[in-house]
Amino acid sequence: MLKWRNLFGGNRSSDRPQAVAAQPRRDRSLEAALARDEIQVLFQPQIEPATGRIAGVEALARWTGAANPEALFERAEAAGLSERLSRTIQRKALRIVGRWSGALATLNLSINLLPRDLDRRGFDAWFLAEIAAAGLDPRRITAEIVESALLQDRPAVARRLARLRAQGVRIAVDDFGTGYANLAYLTSLPLDAIKIDRALVADMVGRSRDRIVVKAMLSMARELDLKVVVEGVESLAQLELLAEWGCDLYQGFVGAGALDESELSRFVLASHRLAA
Repeated sequence: MLKWRNLFGGNRSSDRPQAVAAQPRRDRSLEAALARDEIQVLFQPQIEPATGRIAGVEALARWTGAANPEALFERAEAAGLSERLSRTIQRKALRIVGRWSGALATLNLSINLLPRDLDRRGFDAWFLAEIAAAGLDPRRITAEIVESALLQDRPAVARRLARLRAQGVRIAVDDFGTGYANLAYLTSLPLDAIKIDRALVADMVGRSRDRIVVKAMLSMARELDLKVVVEGVESLAQLELLAEWGCDLYQGFVGAGALDESELSRFVLASHRLAA
């Protein structure tokens, strides 16, 4: 997914050459994949560091024509298909989770929203209608937004997020800590959680400054009554620190990667047996 940066200082936008928007290049392979429902949705568990309990999952897109979700969305953006792809994944993820029963029926679902989604009038109503059509309680859904979504029309974005939140949908800022204006969002937007980017935790075991930054973020989030999800946790040493500091949830290969439905079901059942 493309990340934009908010650059402070420097020349004003009126002083810089204006970029010419690239014309979409038709991508027949991706068009066919969307038409044939070939975009797969996988689910990465979100786990409590202290207990090992699986609280929810994040929906992630996969397609054989792209190496990873970022490459897939970049390809869709170049072809003018990002909005269609986003809606397809959101609807598919909601419908899949709406069918879950047994041990999976209590899991929460996190779904990524594109900047284009929040820039579109009526998106909030559409999203709530899809949640209802899937038979899901909105309180089980977390909408994850990236910083670039907040650099467009912040008042309009805030209103759409507030309407989702009023119906029970939780709002989280994804990739927190990698942009330039994150702290302002914590007080100006209706948020429930932040997701600390994997880049900030990659070296926190061996580097004291990294540990200080991550620990300070967790402390600040608690003071603001925000939940914290940490991405990219890949070692037991990282996990032990996060549990000690009171992190709410983590994602990463030390727990599990992206799983299909059957893999997720086996993983959840195995986790329950270990906890028993």
